[in-house]
Amino acid sequence: MSEHGFPPVFPERFNMADYFLDARIREGRGARTAVKVGDASWTYAEVQSLANRARFALGSRGIDLEDRVLLLLPDGIEFAVAWFGILKAGAVFCMGNPLAPEADLEHLLGYTRCRAVIAHASVLDRLVPALAKHPRCRARFVVAEKDAAIPEGFVRWDDALAKEPDRTDNADTSRDDVAGWLFTSGTTGKPKGAVHFHHDFPYNTECYPTKVLGLREDDVFLSVSRLFFGYATGTNLMFPFRFGGTAVFFPDKPTPERIFEHVEKHGVTVLSNVPAMIRQMCDHDASSRTAMKTLRMCLSAGEALPPQLYDRWRAHGWCEILDGIGSAELFHIYISNYPGHVKPASLGKLVPGYDARIVGAEGQTLSDGEVGRLWVKGDSAALGYFGDQEKSKATFVGGDWVVSADLFRRDADGYYFYSGRGDDILKVRGMFVSPLEIEDCLASHPAIADCCVVAGLDDEQMTVPKAVVVLRDGHVGDDTMIASIQEHAKTRLARYKFPRIVRFVASLPRNDRGKVLRRELESA
Repeated sequence: MSEHGFPPVFPERFNMADYFLDARIREGRGARTAVKVGDASWTYAEVQSLANRARFALGSRGIDLEDRVLLLLPDGIEFAVAWFGILKAGAVFCMGNPLAPEADLEHLLGYTRCRAVIAHASVLDRLVPALAKHPRCRARFVVAEKDAAIPEGFVRWDDALAKEPDRTDNADTSRDDVAGWLFTSGTTGKPKGAVHFHHDFPYNTECYPTKVLGLREDDVFLSVSRLFFGYATGTNLMFPFRFGGTAVFFPDKPTPERIFEHVEKHGVTVLSNVPAMIRQMCDHDASSRTAMKTLRMCLSAGEALPPQLYDRWRAHGWCEILDGIGSAELFHIYISNYPGHVKPASLGKLVPGYDARIVGAEGQTLSDGEVGRLWVKGDSAALGYFGDQEKSKATFVGGDWVVSADLFRRDADGYYFYSGRGDDILKVRGMFVSPLEIEDCLASHPAIADCCVVAGLDDEQMTVPKAVVVLRDGHVGDDTMIASIQEHAKTRLARYKFPRIVRFVASLPRNDRGKVLRRELESA
């Protein structure tokens, strides 16, 4: 990387495993703790040694430049080692949810056309039948206990690494060689793979965590989102390794209890969070006696954070939340609130190194205060979506701009406010209505724990706002509660915006990235 100027420029011959990992050894940080899982820990030098072995384990089985490798692993040291090993081999990482059903695994295998898979033993009951239809994937590794039975054709990951040398040069890759795929959220269809180069991930790292967050060597990181999701791959793997910090992994399901426990046990300073978990943490019985004093920042992404929820979090005496927005198409956060300058309800200001426009229906740049589609520009933009030229041409335009599906407005101070997705916006009585505005209003109702607003049809088959509501314990979803919720909205919003239909559910359906599956709720 160039030592002068900004935005960053990277050398033509470049491998991001060197940028994120090997450079820490050259800096003399090899003895620092890189990863903690429970009571176990690994130094930077130990992670590098294991990653070098992983590079050879892949190479000895024919994995070469640009070959795609599918990771199906829970959060743990194996994930980090495999991820770096793939990069060192010059191959391409693709990351899937290890809890995905067999049909989704079969889709991933076919879509990625991977030549290798590295999976946890808990995935095998769904993976093995799916692999029978995809013989192209010939290098098959499994993370399993030493004495566990291994299916035919698989190699135990630890055994494969133990046979390889721990010293190696990285593959001779270019900054513009493909390094990995990041999958879109897939809230309205199958996720698409955004194809990223080696320089994309370091570019954002030099912009967002460096210029906005001010991350440090003494930071300890923890993530609610799992590592296979690009948000967490950034905040809980790439960013800690770039700054020489410590990443805390845990493989089991995130719960408020687990988050509270790990923050206290490990002295976590940077927590990557999502609104759904922020709400659960605020609601939890232990919230009133949990100080989380070591936290110096909490990040939030995935969906906009309601201002009432931000206030509830702060009322516990916990650190400020830095809400922001990023995407698979640009790798990570490009608009964010800054430490000490949070404006609740907003997603913050532009991250240095990025530009943005609010664009109207005719392609015109809109003035502050007007709602339009968000266009973003930055050198972490993906090449396109694999296997979808038409969608790529519609999203990646002009060689520079990424056209988001999100609707935004910007205020006079340069803060951006989310107004919903273009395909989610409602038209009620001839006027456009943002579901988010109604959701933020309903979130302040004392009986509502969670809610989502989608399009509904009234008795005359006209579009009206429909609220799908999760009630707090002790409250009953009856006609009296419906009237209370509607009156709450009528007194705080323009009357045409109140939810004409209210439905009660035990929980909102979410995808593996925590986003609400709105389409499923339209028929609720």
